[in-house]
Amino acid sequence: MKTMNRILSSILIGTLCLSCTSSRNFKVDTALSYCINQVDSTLNVLETYDAIPRNISNDAPTKAWKCTSVHDWTSGFWPGILWYAYEYTQDKRLLAESEAFSTALYPVLDRKVTHHDLGFMMYCSLGNGYRLTGNPEYKQMLLRTADSLSVLYNPVVGTINSWPNECRKKGWPHNTIIDNMLNLELLFWASKNGGGQRFYDIAESHAEVTMKNQFREDYSTCHVVVYDTISGERIKQVTHQGYADSSMWARGQGWAIYGFTMCYRETGRKDFLDIARKAAEIYLKNLPEDKVPYWDFDDPAIPDAPRDASAAALVASALLELSQYVDKSESQYYISEATKMLESLSSEQYQSRDKNYAFLLHSTGHKPHGYEIDASIIYADYYYIEALLRWKKINEGKDLFK
Repeated sequence: MKTMNRILSSILIGTLCLSCTSSRNFKVDTALSYCINQVDSTLNVLETYDAIPRNISNDAPTKAWKCTSVHDWTSGFWPGILWYAYEYTQDKRLLAESEAFSTALYPVLDRKVTHHDLGFMMYCSLGNGYRLTGNPEYKQMLLRTADSLSVLYNPVVGTINSWPNECRKKGWPHNTIIDNMLNLELLFWASKNGGGQRFYDIAESHAEVTMKNQFREDYSTCHVVVYDTISGERIKQVTHQGYADSSMWARGQGWAIYGFTMCYRETGRKDFLDIARKAAEIYLKNLPEDKVPYWDFDDPAIPDAPRDASAAALVASALLELSQYVDKSESQYYISEATKMLESLSSEQYQSRDKNYAFLLHSTGHKPHGYEIDASIIYADYYYIEALLRWKKINEGKDLFK
């Protein structure tokens, strides 16, 4: 099934690249060159490989990133950006920086596993590094990461425990957040690269249980599901970063679209594809005119609520992959919507340009906690450059994952 999906994908790419190019005049190389310039500016001021860019507030006194340690959940995005920058330029200096920032993450695996974010941290960095270089050391570190992540899997529930610390704080038996869908790609990769069937089974189970419990009737997602570890049943749906338990948090919906699209690629399961399409449908029909969502679609402060460029970048990248697995008319629709998102993100309104060294402005990290509101955030930049490269590959008739 997976081989057939890749064949169909290649056919679709070939038939759609001309129509996509002719219908849109998006200057992807201009946007990518801008990203490379911003990367160079950041590299010129970073002083150590274990200080990782995380955010720049909208009122920051300097253009530079506020950095975090390699143990922060966002630490893999900056090395991932560097790998994408190297992929585009083939610049050996960027290769060296990609390698240095990626290997700086190795100590992450020396600590006890306390959260689900190992995929974000290690696959966005070393995963891209292995894809582009075939470095066997990266492969071994990724397999170690998958083994560590699998420790959090609960076979009674059928999902990975996303936040063990929150379970202790709140008295929850087990919790799974929609963000966790993105970490499954590491497990699928590991199962194909020496890790065995166990990792595939964990990832597939997690996706299946999440599909049955994380969505509402309208196919919007909740952020957190709390499960009973004795019966395995869902106890409740709640939020941590959204406006309310019943609201549609924009980036959470993006995690669902991206995650289930990826799971279809890896399993060939049509129900995963269908849920990705339905999650995309409600997201797309509720967008504002410029295609960049408010941080939560149900915030009563709209239109004065903050936007979330990170969600727009994430979904643009997801839709470009999703376009490869559907029929021609639907594929063209997804490509068109993703292109509009990238055009908007590449405009003066959303690009950081001379304001700071990031790619994008106007992302929202954690609105309920008052953190990273209307800021430049590293994962927004990661999914932006990923989406740009995916757009370019589609228009050039290339495989998205080579």
